Amino acid sequence: MTETSVTTSVVRRISDGREQEFVAWTDAGISIVRTFPGFLGGGWLRSSSDPSEYYVLYRFASDDTLDDWLASPLRKAWVARGEGVADDAATHRLTGIEGWFEPQSNLTNAVRVVGAPPPRWKQGITIWIAFFPLSLVLNFLVAPHIPNVVLRTLVLTLINTPLMVYVLLPFITARLAPWLAR
Repeated sequence: MTETSVTTSVVRRISDGREQEFVAWTDAGISIVRTFPGFLGGGWLRSSSDPSEYYVLYRFASDDTLDDWLASPLRKAWVARGEGVADDAATHRLTGIEGWFEPQSNLTNAVRVVGAPPPRWKQGITIWIAFFPLSLVLNFLVAPHIPNVVLRTLVLTLINTPLMVYVLLPFITARLAPWLAR
């Protein structure tokens, strides 16, 4: 069975007057978790509509590696140092492609989602909108230089996948957000 990476999204509300302390505490936590097995990346974003609200994201190789981090003494010590700086307003785990489509506004105080991700057909169209032009460009620029079909497919997918996951899907879903939410 193949393990799927998991992203945890935490909405934190900053206590009045403690924003700088929160940013330093969060950055310290991200520095700590970077050394943890299975950690794939993370960071924070400030809400555009509520200056006291931040979204903190962590990505792990699997549920097991995330659970190991959550139960670790390092994390417990770090969380204890942040007492009173911010309150966790919502936490959610996202796996698979649905994570790109799940708006933060659907998070609640419980670990669950009130609204569902967009229908699969909208997800498919969104992925296609990103994938088609990227595939077209790479087939013109890269494919003619690699005659072996297996090697060509390997190279193209090695280029396509990270560009889709880290650049194009976030860009496209942000622009299609109103349509995806309907």
